[in-house]
Amino acid sequence: MPEWIKSDTPVGYAEALAFMEARVAAIAAGEADEAIWLLEHPPLYTAGTSAKREDLVDPDRFPVYEAGRGGQYTYHGPGQRIIYVMLDLNKRGRDVRCFVRALEAWVIAALAEFNVSGEIRDGRVGVWVKRPEKGLQADGSPQEDKIAAIGVKLRRWVSFHGISINVEPDLSHFSGIVPCGIREHGVTSLVDLGLPVTMDDLDVALQATFETAFKAECAAAPPSA
Repeated sequence: MPEWIKSDTPVGYAEALAFMEARVAAIAAGEADEAIWLLEHPPLYTAGTSAKREDLVDPDRFPVYEAGRGGQYTYHGPGQRIIYVMLDLNKRGRDVRCFVRALEAWVIAALAEFNVSGEIRDGRVGVWVKRPEKGLQADGSPQEDKIAAIGVKLRRWVSFHGISINVEPDLSHFSGIVPCGIREHGVTSLVDLGLPVTMDDLDVALQATFETAFKAECAAAPPSA
């Protein structure tokens, strides 16, 4: 099992990047254990490697950081649980698609602890929930909002960056960007869904579901030649 690290006060983005860089290098060198870091950031936007300038609607609202991970623009801030995953895929099987599926399965399993049905969608990164109370889409299906984002990077088959799950962030802060480049859908949070879930509640659910989610999606495999 990885080492679980928890920060009780918001961590600056540059500080978080520096920590991940150092830990990933140590894991790759066999000098440190895998780690999962639970934290919050002060309000900020991050730009992934596919970010489009026009999707940064309000560039002066919060600091903007080049993240170096996959994906587009995301918002991070208080009330949002950040889960940075520094995991060694050399030991877990060098399969990037399987790894991302495992992250998705983990989020879905954690949300299910609160009776929230998270779902994934082809062509839309992250985890989504149906919002029938908001009406129907053009195709007659219920409206959907994003509750969790996923964006990772690998170095020497060790992962960093990871997942953000909305517990009780200020959802108006997402209006400064087009989240993940998706204009036709909104964002939500556990509290926005009417659930009195705390950050500690979510942390317990994440720890309870981690091992099962990863074992179910990707059996450990030896590194490929």
